[in-house]
Amino acid sequence: MGFSTCLVFFVVLSSFLGSSLAEELRENYYADSCPNLSSIVRSVIEQKLTKDPRIGASMLRLHFHDCFVNGCDGSILLDDGETFKSEQTAVPNLDSLWGVQFVDVMKKALEDSCPGVVSCADLLAIAAQISVSLAGGPEWSVKLGRKDSRTANKAGAETSLPNQSEGLENIRIKFSTLGLDMIDLVALSGAHTFGRAKCKTFTNRLYDFNKTGIPDPTLSSSYLSTLRRECPKNVKDSKVTNLDSNTPNTFDNLYFQNLQRNQGLLQSDQELFSTSDSAVIEIVKSFSRNQTAFFERFAESIIKMGNISPLTGAQGEIRKKCKMVNEM
Repeated sequence: MGFSTCLVFFVVLSSFLGSSLAEELRENYYADSCPNLSSIVRSVIEQKLTKDPRIGASMLRLHFHDCFVNGCDGSILLDDGETFKSEQTAVPNLDSLWGVQFVDVMKKALEDSCPGVVSCADLLAIAAQISVSLAGGPEWSVKLGRKDSRTANKAGAETSLPNQSEGLENIRIKFSTLGLDMIDLVALSGAHTFGRAKCKTFTNRLYDFNKTGIPDPTLSSSYLSTLRRECPKNVKDSKVTNLDSNTPNTFDNLYFQNLQRNQGLLQSDQELFSTSDSAVIEIVKSFSRNQTAFFERFAESIIKMGNISPLTGAQGEIRKKCKMVNEM
């Protein structure tokens, strides 16, 4: 058997195993062991939102960054271990995972009510759904039953996670590798309808795009002026600005309307409309015209994402603390 044939076989087999494991997840997984799971998590998030409106978007981002590396296994939450480095130190995650410590707060509330029952991977999945719902976004039924990994994959986080400065084709390949298509890519990008981004993630677009000495030509002049006021050249690393300048704390479809006005904050956002691919542009237009269509597809896509290679059954463990593996 040649190398290319082996590779195809491995990809097909991995896809089959991932699908089989995902089928073991079910909506009522904690119905007996932790029946108040959703209400506990919702209560903790609601309390946090009164002080920090960013936390909802942060929970969604953690779920996304978890699933894209070794599947939805809670590995994003692990600190450095004896045999591995934390995914949090990978370039796409470094200093950008606002909310990791808040997961500890939710986990403690669950441990107080139903100790040793709910996995950290499932906690991220349910927290993402509740966060979107509380921001006015769609509802979806979260299938549960994931176990937590005993290791992390920093190298995988370096290569698997989409980067805000890379081209659309590269991002498409990263999604496709995980079984997510272009519609999933556009729909899940719509998560940038709420939350914040650090100025340093896009200031090159404002002053020296691709080292040309000029701003990104796809930025509208008015938006460019606004962003330059918010993010001057000497901006501090901690300075953030809204991903959606109109409704930054609401989950809606204005993200797609912003793209059509050349007001996508990140390069990876604006490329969804500035691309030469007419099919992608039409998806953006469709979601821009019809919020219901966006909500329905977002729910479908995030369920697909949440089913990526979960650990189930005897695989993995249920961590007592999300930041470290259990003692053997």
